[in-house]
Amino acid sequence: MDSVDLPHTSSFKGGSEIFLRNVFENIVKTYLRKNPTAKTIWELVQSLDNEKISYDHFTFRTFKVDGYGIDSLSSFFMDYGYKTGGGLDFPNKKIRVIWLSPPDVHVPNDGHGLGNGPLPRVVMAEVLVDELSLESQGVIRKYLKPEGGKQAVLSSTLGSLIWEKPTWTDFKILAKESEIAAWTLIHGYTMNHLAFAVHRFKHRFSDIKCIKQYFEGKGFELNTDGGILKVSQDGLLLQVSTISEKLPVKFADGVTEIIPASYIEFTQRQILPQFKDLPHDEIKEFHRREAFKVNSANNIMESTRFTTKF
Repeated sequence: MDSVDLPHTSSFKGGSEIFLRNVFENIVKTYLRKNPTAKTIWELVQSLDNEKISYDHFTFRTFKVDGYGIDSLSSFFMDYGYKTGGGLDFPNKKIRVIWLSPPDVHVPNDGHGLGNGPLPRVVMAEVLVDELSLESQGVIRKYLKPEGGKQAVLSSTLGSLIWEKPTWTDFKILAKESEIAAWTLIHGYTMNHLAFAVHRFKHRFSDIKCIKQYFEGKGFELNTDGGILKVSQDGLLLQVSTISEKLPVKFADGVTEIIPASYIEFTQRQILPQFKDLPHDEIKEFHRREAFKVNSANNIMESTRFTTKF
C-alpha cells in the first residue's frame, strides 16, 4: 500500500491563494468554453440534487523540449505551495507524468469548488520528444520556439496556442506515430481534462457507480478501455471517464478536420483501511487513497483516441 503523508503546511501569504484560485477558475472557464459536451456534463453535475462542484485533479499535456515540458507548468504551481506527489512512466506511449499535491488550505465545512473548496491536484504529462522518430521530432521543433514555454500558464488560461497553428500535413505525420503528441501540438496547454472528486459529492452522485449508470442512461459515450469503471488493484481508487468529443479544427494550410478535444473524468478515492473507523466528519483528503496507478491512467488516456487512422 502507498505510504500516507500528512498534508504539508500552506505557504500562501496575503493574496496569493486568491490569485491561484482565480487562475484555476479561468482555466476551467476556457476548458468549458472550448468543449461543449464537457460543459453539459459539468452543468448536469452542478444542477442535480444541488451538487457542489469539487475537483480531484486537472491534467495538462506538454512536450519535453526547449523548456516546454513539465517544468514549464510545475514551477508556477510550486511557487504557490504545490509539491511533487509522484510520477508515472508510460514507455509504450513515450510519455512521462508527474502529479503535484496541493498545499493544505483552510476549507469551510460547506466549502466546494475553486472559490473556497480544496485545491485540485495538478497532473502534467510530457511527450518524450527525443524518443520519437527524427521526422516527428522535426515537426515538433519546427513549431516550438525557444523560451516559449515560459507562457504556459497564460496559454492555459486563454486557451491560445503559444506556437503557430500546425498544418494538416504536419499534424498527420505526428499523429501516425503518436496521437498524444499530435493532440498536444494542436491543443497546446489547454486543459486535457478535469476530474471531479466523487468522494466530496453529496446525495445521488456520492457513488461513482451511480454516476456511471446516470451518464450511460443519458447516452454519453464513456471510455471502455480496461472497463468503464476502472478500479485500482487495492480497490481504493475508482475512475470513470467520458470519450472526448470530436470538434472541427481549421489547420494552418486551410484544411478543416474533425479531431478529439477534451473530456471529463470522475474519481473516487476510498478511505484507507487504517482510518475506516474515523467519524465521517473527521475524514480529510489525506485519509483517503492517494496517487494514481499506471494501468488505469493508461486506459483513461485513450479517451482522446483518434477515430481516423493515419
